[in-house]
Amino acid sequence: MSKSELVFNKVNRILEWFLILIFALLVLDVLFQVFSRYIIGRSFTWTEEFARFSLIWMTVLGAAYLNAKREHLSMDFVYEKLSPANKRKASILIELFIFLFAFIVMVVGGGNLVYTTLHLEQLSGTLRIPLGYVYAIMPFSGLLIMIFSIYHITRIYTNKISN
Repeated sequence: MSKSELVFNKVNRILEWFLILIFALLVLDVLFQVFSRYIIGRSFTWTEEFARFSLIWMTVLGAAYLNAKREHLSMDFVYEKLSPANKRKASILIELFIFLFAFIVMVVGGGNLVYTTLHLEQLSGTLRIPLGYVYAIMPFSGLLIMIFSIYHITRIYTNKISN
């Protein structure tokens, strides 16, 4: 196994465990909210905001994780009709589009969002944490997706990945 494969697998494993942690915290948060509302009779306002932020992080990081595994939702009717050589070209083109989307929308756009919210010192309503920290997951996940796309392109190009 090459060094790039080892790093790729290690990053995926860390990402996987981090997603599990976020999901566990989300479940505990929602269970605590239900318990406090119906058993104690008092609702805590911070639980809803924490659940929202956890869901944002889990969704955006989940997109990066699925990109690494090449398991995004896709419609492959036309793709399956292509010859192996054209499938290879289409796979590289798809990875390039994913790379460009991650760069333009997630890294550049997300970076601008993080900068703006930190510069304006916007705080979340209940937890009072800077919103830039919440939104920082967008450029981070974009960078991961870009790295994964480069990894996939090199694997497709060297025929180490099946189309």
